[in-house]
Amino acid sequence: MAHRIAVIGGDGIGPEVTQQALKVVRATGVDISTTDFDLGGARYLRDGEILSDEVLQQLRGFDAILLGAVGTPEVAPGVIERGLLLKMRFELDLYINQRPFIGTAPGHVTPHDFVVIRENTEGPYVGEGGVLRKGTQHEVATQGSVNTRMGVERCVRYAFELAQSRERKHLTLVHKTNVLTFAGDLWQRAFNAVATEFPSVATAYNHVDAACIYFVQDPHRYDVIVTDNLFGDILTDLGGAVSGGIGLASSANLNPARTGPSMFEPVHGSAPDIVGTGKANPIAAILSAALMLDFLGEHSAADQVRAACSQPTSGSTTEIANTITARISGK
Repeated sequence: MAHRIAVIGGDGIGPEVTQQALKVVRATGVDISTTDFDLGGARYLRDGEILSDEVLQQLRGFDAILLGAVGTPEVAPGVIERGLLLKMRFELDLYINQRPFIGTAPGHVTPHDFVVIRENTEGPYVGEGGVLRKGTQHEVATQGSVNTRMGVERCVRYAFELAQSRERKHLTLVHKTNVLTFAGDLWQRAFNAVATEFPSVATAYNHVDAACIYFVQDPHRYDVIVTDNLFGDILTDLGGAVSGGIGLASSANLNPARTGPSMFEPVHGSAPDIVGTGKANPIAAILSAALMLDFLGEHSAADQVRAACSQPTSGSTTEIANTITARISGK
């Protein structure tokens, strides 16, 4: 039976890179059926629609969601992000954001290989807070961070399970426990408690500012990292920068309980300035599709895609994808 994939090409270069990623997936021989959904900034500008409850219910019926990119300069920041991306994360309970990084950082000779596990449904992104006396000299803005024991613990446990499955079996908690003494304390206590269930996994702790330094100076120290929503958002962009560029950075928004579809997306944004030029690098979308194949149980196909992407490739958006497809098919 074909895997049912909901495709949200979105805005800017999103449809371009998503089309190429699907071409590569089909080259592996994996049977997929796709349904396109018109969502994103362009749809919002056209008719005011972001993500209706009806469409969200339709998305629940798919095995996975492949997202290209969303956002246009004409839409104010936060409208599409909160109304589409965060709504899907919260409503579909995509509580794990998993981003692998394999590459050679500037100044290093040997490549690094680590994974960041970011809690994806709590923290400051929940939207707790508000504005009082907006636009006046006495304006007040608050933005809270929501951290629950359930949310933290299930994220930490997933990270331990992943670390235990890897060769190095090492997990680092990244937070700011010396200043964020309430949220940080919850994360540290949950981390320590779950660690007792995984005696084979070695553990460490870094403040987030120190982790930023180590990402650049010593990325080889890391195997698996677990952190909160905001810190994970920032760290993973830095991880992309030290692993070959954001154009290679893939991600998975996972519902490990599989009570709904997980979503897979490159993290490079919609890049409206290069739409239609052939300059968009499709590899991040292709590697995100490889993560999707893993989630669907198609591990051999996922490995084929990653192997084909690991060799140097150049050219236009389509040429890069065609080269990768040829490597997979042996033509």
